[in-house]
Amino acid sequence: MKVELYGCQPSGVQQHTTQANMFGIVVVGIGTAGRVRIRDLLSPLPSTATEKMNIKGFVSRRTLENQQDVKQISLDEALNREDIHAAIICTENLSHEEHIRNFLEAGKHVCVEYPMALSIASARQLWNLSDEKGKVLHEEHIELLTPDFRQLKKDVSGKTLLEGSLHFTGGPSQAGSGFAAFSGIARLTWLVDLFGELTVTSATMEEEKENKYMKLTAHFQTKEKSPLTWIEERGPGLGRIKNINFRFDSGTMDRLPDAPREPVGLFMQDLDFFGQKLLGLVPPEQLQAERRRILHCLELAERIKELSLGS
Repeated sequence: MKVELYGCQPSGVQQHTTQANMFGIVVVGIGTAGRVRIRDLLSPLPSTATEKMNIKGFVSRRTLENQQDVKQISLDEALNREDIHAAIICTENLSHEEHIRNFLEAGKHVCVEYPMALSIASARQLWNLSDEKGKVLHEEHIELLTPDFRQLKKDVSGKTLLEGSLHFTGGPSQAGSGFAAFSGIARLTWLVDLFGELTVTSATMEEEKENKYMKLTAHFQTKEKSPLTWIEERGPGLGRIKNINFRFDSGTMDRLPDAPREPVGLFMQDLDFFGQKLLGLVPPEQLQAERRRILHCLELAERIKELSLGS
């Protein structure tokens, strides 16, 4: 994913226009991500597409006080107000599909946290609906914007993979996250972005519900038939850690590279990319490549679920 942090890239793509090219935005869901989205919308990054966004309110199931001086509005109001052009959805995974569908049907653009849906069929339906309505559907993938991943991608570029693994550990999954292959799709996206389209060869799930522990193991092959393994392990006391081991013809990488922290936050970078899409500044071929990657990862996640559950 290429994101221009300090300016909008020129292209011949037709703009999605609104009055004065300003977009009224509503944030749906007030957890940590929702509050960060409000913060970034209130403090746009100079000379970027974020300056074209104006927050109009937030939506929550709970009745809350103003958040950072932004008022709460109802979902119906968010769907029907003409000065609201786009929604940023920051709710639990289980509700993403319904919110996306509602806002697209109402003629609004949508930015949503990954995964957009918990099945590949639903994701395809949502993309088709966004095309039908002529609206932007943007799935956030800030994991591709982290400094360590960007450096890792540079370090991997041009090397021939012989075999590799990515083992993620973290605390118990939150309610409404969905099956582990979907809730952990950020790691799957890493592998696809690094090594291209993959084929699932096998998958297993170990689970101890009473202990809030699970371990998903999925095996893949690259197009060059190199084996890759993804392990997603969650439980109480497990630190949030990514362990890699990639063996190439030229040597082995067994730790993430050190990379300096960037001055622009990950959510702000993503917000700028969403804004570039709203303004029609992202080339069609880039949008198509991104869509292919997202749908491929969701398709892999569904296949992993099927194999893990024996369906």
